[in-house]
Amino acid sequence: MTSRTPFRRIDVDEARAVIRRGDPLILDVRDAGSFQKSHIDGAERASSANLSAIVSGTRKARPVLIYCYHGNASREFAQIFSDFGFAEVYSLDGGYEAWRTAPRAPADAEFDTVLRQWLAEHGFDGIDAVITNATTPLMKASHRGEVAIVRMLIAAGVSLDARNADGNNALWLACVGGHLDVIDILVEAGIDLNNRNDNGASALMYGASSGKADVVSRLLAKGADPSPQTLDGFTALDLASTVECLALLRSVSLGSKAGAGTTPTAAAQP
Repeated sequence: MTSRTPFRRIDVDEARAVIRRGDPLILDVRDAGSFQKSHIDGAERASSANLSAIVSGTRKARPVLIYCYHGNASREFAQIFSDFGFAEVYSLDGGYEAWRTAPRAPADAEFDTVLRQWLAEHGFDGIDAVITNATTPLMKASHRGEVAIVRMLIAAGVSLDARNADGNNALWLACVGGHLDVIDILVEAGIDLNNRNDNGASALMYGASSGKADVVSRLLAKGADPSPQTLDGFTALDLASTVECLALLRSVSLGSKAGAGTTPTAAAQP
């Protein structure tokens, strides 16, 4: 029999810590009217009608936090996720009522203050605001390697799907900066690992064309696809600019065509 990780019952403070730590799936299992009236930021409503779709569409490594009215029904839903092999499942004791009436933790207030100050310093008026080149706060923090801010933005519910004026997402910017820890955080949060920009280039192609072997290695380990081609017809293998990158991509690029006799241009500029 496959071993299952039992779900945990946690209180409001522990739930806040789970949310701050990074992109959990927060499920509200109350009725639709209660959910519409108020709910935990970032939560989505779950019921027997859409539960199968949620279970099948969620990575089993992603933390799942479930709450109901007072903490009873949430345990039944949490057991289902546990039975399906999710590694990190939480049921909020006391439910939404406990969350609603709990005093705001000083740590949360400090968290908000730090993030607000950082946003203001860099010219953003919100977590999904944009500045020059359609750069978002997540892109800026990822490029700079500011791990704490990246985590705060994800915990605050920032959009992971945003693309800048060149069609690049925050993962590309983390690769430009060579920040492997940020790459890990973004991929675990669910960012599109294979996003392709306006030139058809992915972050893996950028890493290969820039000779960033450590970035290429990390992206491949996370499951990046080496097979897509740029608009000019070049794969990441074709674009490899160093022996190290070439060897890494050759080891995983089964059936890829070599760009024999052609000298490719760089995938794109940062």
